[in-house]
Amino acid sequence: QLPLVESGGGLVQPGGSLILSCAASGFTLDYYAFGWFHQAPGKEREGILCMNSSGGITHYADSVEGRFTISRDASKNTVYLRMDSLRPEDTGLYYCAANQNSYCSQYVGYYTYWGQGTLVTVSS
Repeated sequence: QLPLVESGGGLVQPGGSLILSCAASGFTLDYYAFGWFHQAPGKEREGILCMNSSGGITHYADSVEGRFTISRDASKNTVYLRMDSLRPEDTGLYYCAANQNSYCSQYVGYYTYWGQGTLVTVSS
C-alpha cells in the first residue's frame, strides 16, 4: 500500500472550487511536514504549498496566494488542499508529499513519501 493516498480531483469550471485529500497510513501526522505539488501538462513538478508539523503554512507559488490553502485533521490522519477561484492554468496533476521532519521545503528531493497524484481539470 502507498503511504499516502490522494483523492478529490476531477473536472471543475473556472472560478469553482475543489478540496483534495491526502490520507496517511502507517504513521500519524505528528512530526511530519506536508507539501503539495502541481505538475501542469508538459511541465516540471512545482512545489506550491507546505504545512510544517506545527501547522504553519508557507506559500511557494505566487499564483496560488489567496486561493489555495492547506488544512489537516489529525483524527482522520488526513491533510487537505482547498482550491478556490480555479483557473484553466491550474489544470494538471496534484501530488501530496511528506517527510518526517518539522520543517517545510518546496523541493521534490526533500520528501520521502508521495501520493499517487490526482488529476484536476479546469475547463468550461
